[in-house]
Amino acid sequence: MYSPLESEQGFNFKPELPTSSAYYRLLKKLRRQVGHAIRDYQMIEEGDKVMVCVSGGKDSYTLLDILLQFKRIAPINFDVVAVNLDQKQPGFPEDVLPRYMEENNIPYYILEKDTYSITKRLTPEGKTYCAVCSRLRRGSLYGFAQEIGATKVALGHHRDDILATFFLNLFHGGSLKAMPPKLLSTDKRNILIRPLAYVEEKDIIKYAELRKFPIIPCNLCGSQENLQRAMLNDMLREWDKKYPKRLHSIFGALQNVSPSQLADRELFDFEALDSQRIVEEDESCSPEEFKKRLDVVNLSFAAE
Repeated sequence: MYSPLESEQGFNFKPELPTSSAYYRLLKKLRRQVGHAIRDYQMIEEGDKVMVCVSGGKDSYTLLDILLQFKRIAPINFDVVAVNLDQKQPGFPEDVLPRYMEENNIPYYILEKDTYSITKRLTPEGKTYCAVCSRLRRGSLYGFAQEIGATKVALGHHRDDILATFFLNLFHGGSLKAMPPKLLSTDKRNILIRPLAYVEEKDIIKYAELRKFPIIPCNLCGSQENLQRAMLNDMLREWDKKYPKRLHSIFGALQNVSPSQLADRELFDFEALDSQRIVEEDESCSPEEFKKRLDVVNLSFAAE
């Protein structure tokens, strides 16, 4: 059993594991969903070094916890290392993540870069910080993954994040795209994976509460009001309450795309359809007889 240890902020860094049946049911569900996502998209392979990006939020803690469990029981060998980007935000409790990692014997790095000041400087007055902040954060983390020899970069985005991104692009970006469970980075140097792609946010919230993770709130973008993503998250939560199967259906649609039924000329060759059409010739019908048939049809329409 774990013995509870607390910091000055009152965090439990190594609390006792929950023993309730509700916890084990939830754990089994999360393991199944994460396992299916890893299998379906071949996210982790023999010999991989998986760098888990840990922000101190519920999602990244849950991702790290589940992957460490898989490392112990999986039939393949792979390594897990946690990496946190300390963005030098004022008031950020720098001791929390290092102590959590050390108390739980988790290999980790703390990457220190003052992206906070850069984000504040580059963001126009009245605009949200998300775009600049995420771009700087990605660049720092992806570059560090190369330095430590990580073969996969694991991100804590869950199913609801993927759906919110889809609607954000649909409503405000004029494009049909979301966050894929597995992605090759733009510079083609990193494979990004999202093992929580099948997991619902409400289950992560329950799991984080039961595990008593030392959550660190975001004081940068998380404190800004009227964020489009926040409003979309509210919309998704409302849908989930009223129509429990709707979000499951929408996510299923992202896995069942028919390019020929959309309108993207780059994705589907509409010009080639004429050459692919099969025309059946009626040898018993001469051109003159065929014209007479057309005339009869035209006359019948005229009569109506």
